[in-house]
Amino acid sequence: MGAREGSDEAYVVGLCDLILGESALTQHKFAWLLGDPGTSGRRVRLPVDAYWPGHGLVVEYRELQHDQPVPHFDKPDLLTVSGVHRGEQRALYDARRDVEIPAHGLRLVVVRPADLDADSRGRLRRSEKADLAALKKLLSHDTGNGRGRGNSGARISDEDRVVDAFRDWLLAEGWTPVDPTDRWTDLEAVRDEERLICEAKGRTSDPGIDADIAYGQLLRRMTSQDPRTRYALVVPSSSVRAAERVPVHVRQLLRIDVYEVTDNGQVRRLPSAG
Repeated sequence: MGAREGSDEAYVVGLCDLILGESALTQHKFAWLLGDPGTSGRRVRLPVDAYWPGHGLVVEYRELQHDQPVPHFDKPDLLTVSGVHRGEQRALYDARRDVEIPAHGLRLVVVRPADLDADSRGRLRRSEKADLAALKKLLSHDTGNGRGRGNSGARISDEDRVVDAFRDWLLAEGWTPVDPTDRWTDLEAVRDEERLICEAKGRTSDPGIDADIAYGQLLRRMTSQDPRTRYALVVPSSSVRAAERVPVHVRQLLRIDVYEVTDNGQVRRLPSAG
């Protein structure tokens, strides 16, 4: 079954077809991408919006309901097979796609209305020329959107290493990575009622400047006053001293935690008191 005819998803996939010179397999299902088991124990295959086998590329078009609560879509009073309402299940399945697709050697690019010419409700205005230019940048192997490194053939940066190690640690600690509220956030995750917004840095020739920049980036993302939202600065061992230059009491007031990723991929939360 193809993308809904006339939908924004179908429009985006059609533009990607033009850019890539290949027709997508829409609503494609991989044998290894599975939902949670139902009452019968059976696990259904989760579809992806579009898959281009010749490019080893998957594109997901995620409308507003993927990033913010929408009661009409979420149906908060109705639990799914995952034991949560549809909005939470959508976040779980999006996170599963984000992990499993690159893990199976495919490149994943996530496109959102904000990446294109859209109105305040997230509906695309369908400015084809502008949208084609934006999609070309998102699909480029060199200028991906930061959420689809996958199998681009580019050398994995140390920041990528730090992000990947921290994501694995979060999953092991019961967190679920979700699509960031701010498109420039490196990683965002939820656990029960908690939310963690993360900024990561890799090895650098000037860790002091990079740490200062990272703190500034976190400050700009402090749009929520919910005390259950915390912020994480994730750095390699070589940058720990620079990250600790901000006093502990200031970090406590701002709900910022600092995490170290060692050279062998271990994650350690730095003391936040004493």
